[in-house]
Amino acid sequence: MMVDGRIALRAVQGLVEEHLAGILRLEKVLAATSDARSARWEAIKPALKILDETMGTDAAVWFALPDGRYYTVAGDLATETLQGRDYFPRLLAGEDVLGSLIISRSTGHRSIVVATPIIENQRMVGAIGVSVRTRLISQLVDQHSRFPETLYFYALTRDQQIAIHRHSDKLFKHPAEIDPRLQAVFDPVMTQDEGQLTYALEGRLRQGVFQKSTLTGWRFFLVQEQK
Repeated sequence: MMVDGRIALRAVQGLVEEHLAGILRLEKVLAATSDARSARWEAIKPALKILDETMGTDAAVWFALPDGRYYTVAGDLATETLQGRDYFPRLLAGEDVLGSLIISRSTGHRSIVVATPIIENQRMVGAIGVSVRTRLISQLVDQHSRFPETLYFYALTRDQQIAIHRHSDKLFKHPAEIDPRLQAVFDPVMTQDEGQLTYALEGRLRQGVFQKSTLTGWRFFLVQEQK
């Protein structure tokens, strides 16, 4: 199971990473256009509308200014700003964001942020972002993998928050919230790049494999529930 499990795990991880990386590639192409570098919503909105229509999973597509104000394809200028978001300073510093988890202010959905800065004259003049619904990413994996009900996939962020999970009621929780005994299981796992794990949950033994993603920093898991 472990050998086959590692192969299946790589397939799951690859599917998620390629979806998110594909969004980032499209954003970077748009960020390099003169319309984006103008930092005017009216100029960039048509291209972002096309991006919104091409998303394979429901997502909020947005354009942000350096002061944190942002516009969405669905609603134009938002009433709040991105100033309080943990990832926003990275955009201001000219860095890409891939894998930050948020509760979307525009949709209310649990989402994964993929965003890139717009650079003009060596300074950040704006950012293009997509907030992808985590539940739909999980469904995308489920549809492609067709795993039996006793086989679970999930991914944990660096701080052990569940980014994707086959069961949507687990999204954004920490393992210790599901069962406090899992803290002792996952603390050592998060110091390793790959390996195996065994734990009990809901009265059943579970065994699986995990691997760290260099793209997102998440650790992806594939776990078999034992009879």
